[in-house]
Amino acid sequence: MNRTILVAEDEGDIRDLLTIHLEENGYQVLPARDGREAFHIFRTQAVDLAILDVMMPGMDGFTLLRKVRETSTLPVIFVTARAEEIDKVLGLGLGADDYLAKPFSMAELLARVEAQLRRSHDYAAGKTSSSSVLHYGELSIDKDKCCAYRAGKPLELGGKEYKLLLFFMEHPEKVFTRRQLYGAVWEEPYLDDDNTVMAHISRLRSRLEEDPGRPRYLKTIRGIGYKLHDTGEGT
Repeated sequence: MNRTILVAEDEGDIRDLLTIHLEENGYQVLPARDGREAFHIFRTQAVDLAILDVMMPGMDGFTLLRKVRETSTLPVIFVTARAEEIDKVLGLGLGADDYLAKPFSMAELLARVEAQLRRSHDYAAGKTSSSSVLHYGELSIDKDKCCAYRAGKPLELGGKEYKLLLFFMEHPEKVFTRRQLYGAVWEEPYLDDDNTVMAHISRLRSRLEEDPGRPRYLKTIRGIGYKLHDTGEGT
């Protein structure tokens, strides 16, 4: 499976160069021209790693990283022309995983990207092996037993509904399109069949929500898709 990398860089030539080299090495790239566009991509699409410039219009890299770290531990690599020590300390102190000063070689960047993705995968594998139970609000899933619960009571889910809920609970607060959900759960090419995903979302809500018409957990993000988000009450 291709890893997806968010590249936030306001200089078009550098952004294009990063995109070309990453794509040539098998990565899917989501380019952003500034911090605000990058944050929108982060909120609405699944991202495995982010490469962020520090100095960007609208929202700088440090502010963007603060917002990302409110909900995510995805690997973040800063690239910047400001190589002063204070920038490095500030960037890593906010939760950046690595730091590259311009100019840098593409070979070095690719090596650091691979290292961060490998570290992230190993960390996730360690977490999975240490606990097979996921929790979110009143919801829980025991992956070893393939059982889902709400407030300790078992939920009667079909196979696809269980896989949907598991996928959402592995990525809470993230918005996914119907195409992304279809690829993750059905694991086959998406043929513009929105009805299949919508029908299973409806079935999942009927089992999951006290009032499916005013869901507490499984939110519809108008014009985009769905996300798991607990507001404490149905909306």
